[in-house]
Amino acid sequence: MWPDEAACAASAQRLAAHPGVRRAFIELHGTLGAGKTTFVRHLLHALGVQGRVKSPTYAVMEPYEMPGFTAWHFDFYRFNDPQEWEDAGFRDVFATPGLKLAEWPEKASDLLPTPDLRIAIALGEGDRRHVSLAALTPLGRELLS
Repeated sequence: MWPDEAACAASAQRLAAHPGVRRAFIELHGTLGAGKTTFVRHLLHALGVQGRVKSPTYAVMEPYEMPGFTAWHFDFYRFNDPQEWEDAGFRDVFATPGLKLAEWPEKASDLLPTPDLRIAIALGEGDRRHVSLAALTPLGRELLS
């Protein structure tokens, strides 16, 4: 449970403290306004991104270069066909080292690799968010330890 945005930021900072996050694939699930982009923003800032972290809803992907690794933030909300993921060349991006964060991964269907971590965020009362984290790989289990 995140009672407020400060709790979201604290969770992002804890995750950023794990060196393995720099090579993870993290899926973010939730309705519009649940807080997926807010969590990504806090995570990227905790990892050292300076300046604005914006939603890639229209651009689909925003890359962030940091010392020692790259992070990519995807938002597949506007996909009408999973094949758009393939056509955009994202298979090549996912084959490179670095952190991948994907909002609306279900829009890319089964073309995405298995995520290391799946985060589901649900709206609660007021600013509260119900959050569940599931590790789907050994790296995911390491990130949750």
